[in-house]
Amino acid sequence: MFYTIDILGTIAFAISGVLVAISKKMDLFGILIIAFVTAVGGGTLRDMLIGNTPVSWMKNINYTYVILATTVVTIVIKSKIDYLRTSLFLFDTIGIGLYTVVGVEKGISAGLDPIICIALGTISACFGGVIRDILCNEIPVIFRKEIYATACILGGLSYFLIRKLPLDNNLVFVIAGCVVIVTRLIAVKFKVALPTIYKD
Repeated sequence: MFYTIDILGTIAFAISGVLVAISKKMDLFGILIIAFVTAVGGGTLRDMLIGNTPVSWMKNINYTYVILATTVVTIVIKSKIDYLRTSLFLFDTIGIGLYTVVGVEKGISAGLDPIICIALGTISACFGGVIRDILCNEIPVIFRKEIYATACILGGLSYFLIRKLPLDNNLVFVIAGCVVIVTRLIAVKFKVALPTIYKD
């Protein structure tokens, strides 16, 4: 289940990377690079922080194959998901939900404190998107007023709360990931945002 969630997160982030690159009118090589860094950027930073080297995608070639296949398929069916803003938002949201629980579980496996595990989950979920946005000359979503990292933190907290219940660990994964996804969906739907400090 853990590996499946990791692969699904990789697919979701790769799709979001492809959609951003296409919107920026990049060539095929640019699209592939953006898809790749979006999909593995957060996980790479996470693995480096906990000393898990070589990082996951280097040890398992399947991640590279998944990103390549996802990139090709997304380009081919682009017209089917041509509502770029909506599609990007959806796949990015799914990606952060899945990667949050993967990062938290990696922290638990490394024997880290729950607070650090939640931070690790948030890093896993957010920093691929940060790298993507920087390379695409955008202000990263995490630095805007949208509920993004906050959703990941809530998902991480729910993970530790739910795992105290007599539930199967796979179900805990799914529920915590859904908390992230639903939190972000609700925040965007009802325009819930963190306050900003600025001058008119």
